[in-house]
Amino acid sequence: MGLFAFLTKEIAIDLGTANTIIIFNDKVVVDEPSIVALERNSGKIIAVGKKAMMMHGKTHENIKTVRPLRDGVIADFQSAEYMIREFIKMINTGNSLFPPTLKMVICIPSGITEVEERAVKDSAEQAGAKDVKLIHEPMAAAIGIGIDVLEPTGNMVIDIGGGTSEIAVIALGGIVNNKSIRIAGDDFNSDIEEYMRKQHNIIIGERTAERIKIEVGAALPDIDNVPDDYAVHGRDMLTGIPKEIMVNSAEIARTLDKSISKIEAAVLNALEMTPPELSADIYRTGIYLAGGGSMLRGLDKRLHIKTKLSIHVAEDPLRAVARGTGIALKNFDKFTFLIK
Repeated sequence: MGLFAFLTKEIAIDLGTANTIIIFNDKVVVDEPSIVALERNSGKIIAVGKKAMMMHGKTHENIKTVRPLRDGVIADFQSAEYMIREFIKMINTGNSLFPPTLKMVICIPSGITEVEERAVKDSAEQAGAKDVKLIHEPMAAAIGIGIDVLEPTGNMVIDIGGGTSEIAVIALGGIVNNKSIRIAGDDFNSDIEEYMRKQHNIIIGERTAERIKIEVGAALPDIDNVPDDYAVHGRDMLTGIPKEIMVNSAEIARTLDKSISKIEAAVLNALEMTPPELSADIYRTGIYLAGGGSMLRGLDKRLHIKTKLSIHVAEDPLRAVARGTGIALKNFDKFTFLIK
């Protein structure tokens, strides 16, 4: 540990397409949308996280909002670096005299390329990290859910985030087979925007689509505890005048059907590729769901109908991956072979 060990700060980051969560000292210290607001002329950062999200879709020509991550990977390198740096500043490390040495574990989608991995590492290093390790999202989700990943028992984990859906079979501390598809929460939002335009002749923004998904989103037309109809405000395509329409969960379920079918197909494909002994384990243990997308009403029921397996939704699915990343960081020696 050495004399200056107190100057080393260990942080776990779930760098998500939609939200970034940072864990420090076993506590969630940052939980903010992954978005940056910049001044176009100077490139100066105006806001990050929640403040930048409030500006999203409402900016004038000298301000632009950027989401640095797309489909789970860094699309805008400089903005990602700014964003990570600003989020790290939000952590009260309790020592202002000497800036701490940062040791980070960041989780990444299991299907990304080496170049994309390098971009994540470089962004973190540019933002001030001295030691950066990476862990795959499904593995982090499994640890966060509470599965003993080191056991010789097969477990299937589905992590539906903002940019990617990760489906993995885990045993003996490794990913036996995995399927990473770029269909997730952002695609659900796009489906809702398109449906509103075609069906109701109303143009809505990304934030409104997200709100509709949260308030009345569903994976099946007939669900238990049907939410109340939701009032949507947008611009009428014909007159250009703002208007209000009501939407219900059954029509949103039909809207999302195509995207959810692609996730179902990927799950079935992953099950087909699973070795028979692990298939027997999965029959007993069922499938675990994590990530914000798993909170979609009726999704567990729909997957159960499709696979005939028991489906378990993680407790606090939004933070399961971040929790797992934090546990992996804390037990660095135990999970050394999990972390790149």
